[in-house]
Amino acid sequence: MPKPIKQIIINSPFDEPKRHFHFDDEGITSEIRTSRRVSTYRLPIPGTKKKGKAKQEEFDMGDLEQANELVNELRAHVNQWRKQDYTNPGPTRITRKLLEHWYDTDTRMYRFFFCQLEAIETAIYLTEVAPKHQPSIITRIREANKGHNPDLPFRIALKMATGSGKTVVMAMLIAWQALNKIQYPTDTRFSDTFLVVAPGITIRDRLRVLLPNDPDNYYSHPAWKLVPDDLLEMLSQAKIKIINYHQFQCKTKETVNEAKRTMLGKARDGKDDPFIESPAEMVTRILKDMPGKKNIVVINDEAHHCYLPKPDEEKLTGDERKEAEQNRKRASLWINGLTEIRKKVGIKAVYDLSATPFFLKGSGYGEGRLFPWVVSDFSLVDAVECGVVKVPRLPVADNSMLGDMPMYRKLWPHIGDELPKYGRGTKKRETEIPHLPEKLEAALISLYQDYKRYFDLWEKRAVDSNGELPPPVFIVVCQNTNISKLVYDYIAGWERPPKNKDEQPILVPGKLDLFNNVLNSETWRDRPYTILVDSEQLESDDAMSTEFKKVSAAEIEQFKRELRTRGSSNGVDPEKITDKDLLREVMNTVGKPGRLGGHIRCVVSVSMLTEGWDASTVSHILGVRAFGTQLLCEQVVGRGLRRTSYETTKHQLEINGKTVEFEAFQPEFSEIYGVPFDFMQTPGGRTSPQPPPEKYHVRALPDRINLEIQFPRLIGYRYEWPRERLRATFSEESQIVLSPQDFATVTEVSSILGESKKHTLEDLKNKRPQEVAFHIARYILERYYFTEDGDKRPWFFPDLIGIVKEWLSPKYVIRKDDTYLGLLLIIEKAQEAAEKVYQAIVATQDGEKRLLPIFHPFSPEGSTRYVHFDTAKSVYATRADLCHVNYVVADTDVWEQAAAHAIESLDENGVKVYRYVKNEQLGFNIPYSMHGRERQYRADFIVVLEDGHGPNDPLHLIVEISGAARKDKEIKVSTATNLWIPAVNNDGSFGRWAFVEVKDPWDLSRMLHQICSIGVK
Repeated sequence: MPKPIKQIIINSPFDEPKRHFHFDDEGITSEIRTSRRVSTYRLPIPGTKKKGKAKQEEFDMGDLEQANELVNELRAHVNQWRKQDYTNPGPTRITRKLLEHWYDTDTRMYRFFFCQLEAIETAIYLTEVAPKHQPSIITRIREANKGHNPDLPFRIALKMATGSGKTVVMAMLIAWQALNKIQYPTDTRFSDTFLVVAPGITIRDRLRVLLPNDPDNYYSHPAWKLVPDDLLEMLSQAKIKIINYHQFQCKTKETVNEAKRTMLGKARDGKDDPFIESPAEMVTRILKDMPGKKNIVVINDEAHHCYLPKPDEEKLTGDERKEAEQNRKRASLWINGLTEIRKKVGIKAVYDLSATPFFLKGSGYGEGRLFPWVVSDFSLVDAVECGVVKVPRLPVADNSMLGDMPMYRKLWPHIGDELPKYGRGTKKRETEIPHLPEKLEAALISLYQDYKRYFDLWEKRAVDSNGELPPPVFIVVCQNTNISKLVYDYIAGWERPPKNKDEQPILVPGKLDLFNNVLNSETWRDRPYTILVDSEQLESDDAMSTEFKKVSAAEIEQFKRELRTRGSSNGVDPEKITDKDLLREVMNTVGKPGRLGGHIRCVVSVSMLTEGWDASTVSHILGVRAFGTQLLCEQVVGRGLRRTSYETTKHQLEINGKTVEFEAFQPEFSEIYGVPFDFMQTPGGRTSPQPPPEKYHVRALPDRINLEIQFPRLIGYRYEWPRERLRATFSEESQIVLSPQDFATVTEVSSILGESKKHTLEDLKNKRPQEVAFHIARYILERYYFTEDGDKRPWFFPDLIGIVKEWLSPKYVIRKDDTYLGLLLIIEKAQEAAEKVYQAIVATQDGEKRLLPIFHPFSPEGSTRYVHFDTAKSVYATRADLCHVNYVVADTDVWEQAAAHAIESLDENGVKVYRYVKNEQLGFNIPYSMHGRERQYRADFIVVLEDGHGPNDPLHLIVEISGAARKDKEIKVSTATNLWIPAVNNDGSFGRWAFVEVKDPWDLSRMLHQICSIGVK
């Protein structure tokens, strides 16, 4: 048995992985290698069928690991492209702006994971770079598509572990494609029309965050802020449709009975049924909101369900045959639907996202084989080593001495023959007491005992969280519906039919108290703790079966009663909602406080939870089914891997006698029984469970609206002066240096096969000075020269061309070895050049210059009233008479708290404070430039106070609490003082503003008192 690993997280989630655990012939070891893991996949080869017990097809991983050559080669090219600052060639201006924005951490609550950025970079590289510079890669992808997707155009798959943020990458894909198409309408590489296809209704509904007009959309929401403010309005022009793949089914056009259909000409001899949609009509129905749109982009979520099956020679029986048939039916419907869309309107590209892009049982390719069009890989092992997901903790040893694996790790072979088969077809006496095989009952009780330890900790924490902390969730995944009903009855209670017709049925309590739904022999609990679900029933567009409605009748009625009690406050009418919608609403809200499923503790499922369900509170999983491959193991385990907390800490790791430090999350664990997952050995049950950090709901309080603070939102600064002609006198400060030290102009690259070649910036080397001057002048004009109404001043362009040409001389553009003027077209250098020239113009112009702000074009004003988010950081409760927002969120242990206390205590020192707010998720940023890049600076506080001008003209003071001295802090403070404050005050529409940097929060009170007494310089 491999040695357990003590420190699981060895990489930061925000950087490219630098370390990995080594695998040997027996599996993962505790040895840490100081490099990134090569992308591989394991090819499962079925073993022999075992007669008798459970008849499970065993899998043997052996030496079947194979390298993903395409992924590894692409990874190297993209990494090189990233290190060269996306040059040779550079992407479009829109693409570069998005990439810079995604790497900038100052404007959003959450930083993007490296795996998310690498996935979108790979998609961009394959569209904007590889066709010209690595055409062989494009050829290989097209060959893979030709063999497996003959009726689809360019199709690629991005493999990302469950919980690593695939939905964010979908939004990035949409933003990148749409903004480029809208900006460059003739560029055929892009599209502004998207069809997002999900495997079920639950996921379809959750993907609404991809719609720009959704309140929680990822493009503008402060937590993600995927699109810069000045591009948001443009993005609203994109057309996005989200469907579940079931909508590809051709539907009945009108309701008629069978006799009438026969009489009127039902399809015979292969002719189309006149009452069923044709494929073309099906496409028209789906795309009716996109009239006239052509060549759309398709994004497949959980894309392992979408492939073209081929004849399958594998002989299957029972539940396995049923599963294979369902897989083939689903895959055929999905892929054929896309084919029909291509025929009618055209498809530009297909992007697949999945944690497990492998062929399923019944595909004809062998279950668990990797899709050959996978181009990016962030595996589950990578995700665990980076702390992006919970660590699955599985049994590693026991005292049963049965088989080569602990009994509760590989449970099905011990119990399969003792459980009912073939789903609902098996009859069962309704009076029969739920009887589980003893090994299953023992496993269930063992895992439940561990759950109770978790629950006790959560219950103590919930007392202090005002009921806003949902309980941990226990999942049971079953082979068929008879097994799921049997387990559900055992856990939650069951209804014993009466002996006589005149008597009422008797309710029998479940065996596990925390999951028991029975209150007494006559009454079900008003709010059930356990639910029974079936994904086939809930996720399709078909009506719910009579059998399942009967099985779920008690649950459905309980939830309807709760809805009636709550009223329609959640926007759901209990009298109009269908039973199916109701159960789906419960499933969607498990783990969400105050929602219909927020109190659920246990979910018993069949054919469920293999994807798409994202409750972060799952702590325990029990598998009661056969597992033929690691693919299914990973899908089921994935339901318990979403983290509850994303607060980072400093980690230290000893490697080869050296200590390395990195920022990462604290490890979280999920306990797994019955899933023979070949992953990593971690000591199960030996450490005490840790509840997630307490979260606080930070929000603007309506009853404090009188304390609202409004502020300007800027994207830059500009000067105005009386003179209309432009001229410039250059100095040493106008100089710019082009050096290979800034970016390589000649680069040797090598593939994993050993071939090497040299990359150069030949295209830039051939640029003429006139062209360089033209681009820099145009940038200056667009950035700085426009009227107060926003109109550009094109009459300045000839002046600017002449000024830039003069500046391009060797006196001011200093070129070192292997450099040339064309390098100034690299966006960072172009911005730096424009700034140098513009500052020379400003310094030279006659007359009194006036610095003015460049406001955000669509939302020039911000306010505290929009603050609304959750945090696990420390908080300081604010005074009800001073702050619109209920908490000050702290990034440190004491500084922000000390500053807030000092501000609230100023009245004791004779300073009148009208209101204040901590700048957390306000959307208040100060734009500045560093190394030619536009960035955003977020200061700490806004304090509105009296400085002698009276309550109608208070001072808005920006307060920065400084830490250690840093170069970027100097630039931020300088920009705030010398540009932002004068520009906003010159404009005058937002009152008077000032800025102060406080290096000691315990001296804040004295400094503010001094400011109010003598004013701000």
